[in-house]
Amino acid sequence: MKTKEGFMLRSVGGRHIVVAVGKASESFNGLITLNESGAFLWKELAKGCTYDELLKSMLDNYDVAEMTARAGIDQFLNTARSAGLIEE
Repeated sequence: MKTKEGFMLRSVGGRHIVVAVGKASESFNGLITLNESGAFLWKELAKGCTYDELLKSMLDNYDVAEMTARAGIDQFLNTARSAGLIEE
């Protein structure tokens, strides 16, 4: 999995937002606000990774139970997929 080309994570005023740039901005109007863990997941996906790598990274960097991490990752991925922000 990887974030789709044309979408960038930016920090503005202490907030994390994903914006479309270049050609992507022609078809995607708006922005997506992410919390701290969402920004972390976005950065990991920008490198390209599998679900298991994403989970391992989340567990290594956050003090969270595996079930909770999986639920958060699943919710994030479902939202990102429905917005067309991820390439499988």
